[in-house]
Amino acid sequence: MLQRALYNNILANTGKQKVSILLGARRVGKTHLLQQIKNDTPKSCLWLNGEDEIVATVLEERSIANYKTLLQGYELLIIDEAQYINDISRKVKLMIDEISPLHIIITGSSAFDMQQTGEPLTGRSITYTMFPVAQMELVKQENLIQTKELLSERLVFGNYPEVITLPTLAEKQEYLFELINTYLLKDILAFESIRNPQKLKDLLVLLAYQIGGEVSFDELGRQLGLSKNTVERYLDLLSKVFVIYNRRGYSRNLRKEVTKSSRWYFYDNGIRNALISNFNLPALRQDMGMLWENYIATERLKYNTYNHLFVNSYFWRTYDQQEIDLVEEQNTALNAYEFKWKQDKAKIPVAFAKAYPGVSFSVIHSNNYLHFIT
Repeated sequence: MLQRALYNNILANTGKQKVSILLGARRVGKTHLLQQIKNDTPKSCLWLNGEDEIVATVLEERSIANYKTLLQGYELLIIDEAQYINDISRKVKLMIDEISPLHIIITGSSAFDMQQTGEPLTGRSITYTMFPVAQMELVKQENLIQTKELLSERLVFGNYPEVITLPTLAEKQEYLFELINTYLLKDILAFESIRNPQKLKDLLVLLAYQIGGEVSFDELGRQLGLSKNTVERYLDLLSKVFVIYNRRGYSRNLRKEVTKSSRWYFYDNGIRNALISNFNLPALRQDMGMLWENYIATERLKYNTYNHLFVNSYFWRTYDQQEIDLVEEQNTALNAYEFKWKQDKAKIPVAFAKAYPGVSFSVIHSNNYLHFIT
């Protein structure tokens, strides 16, 4: 059984008088993780499902007496899909303030689901983000040969928990199509007023073809028949449901550095490939550079997040097309990385070396990538 990276941290923090907020896209394994924690903790645990109308009714009366009656004999409360419960933040705040000892874990499948848990829980909450399975989580159950053999498959089908367990490529493909057609945009459509849901998918398809390139809101708007402001709103929503994320341009010195545009990446390669209906394996693809950049950028994001490395991540490019795929800034120190599928030689761009002397520069390719993401 795969142990997820957040397991030990969440389990250890159940001893605190706090509310743990677990965020992440649908189907990344949040419920399964909490079931493991429920089974392994010595604490008496009450599990509630926020989609259950009876649960909503039981929690409706926001009173100390009601919640003390509900939680009598329990030290851990887990509320899965908590976003469906009206005014959930104030309800759990009252519980955590008035009932002790108690730890509460609530889950949501998007950041805007949990916006209402913001201010009322200030100083009382711990927030976690869960991603599709990370390579750093898989190293404990597979050897180096297996990892190398499975790399091509993961570049194409991604790392959603169910995808990596399905036995055939056809089943993986079918699952991903179901995921994007049934679950991918469910949160946005349920909680936001979207006039034309198809435009969201069309926007994602355009982004899928522009990985590693700067994206123009105006150009996206022209292609989709949307205003620039609407494009920006859609991108923000898609970020909050953990479908995509962006990187801004880095600049500290040069006037010719690109700073105002963004590059957009997908949290999972399989989602990206399902959107463009291309599940060809690497030997048959023309977009390996995009697949590799998206995979490595996202695995590095998982690695930094799970290891509590507070890193600011950027891309770097000048208007004369000198560029670096990833620049990480940590405690004022800079590290630069270029992503290449094949083991090509690459030199640090002259303009970057002059502007930021002494910065380390590495090429991350298919023969040396594991140390970078595990």
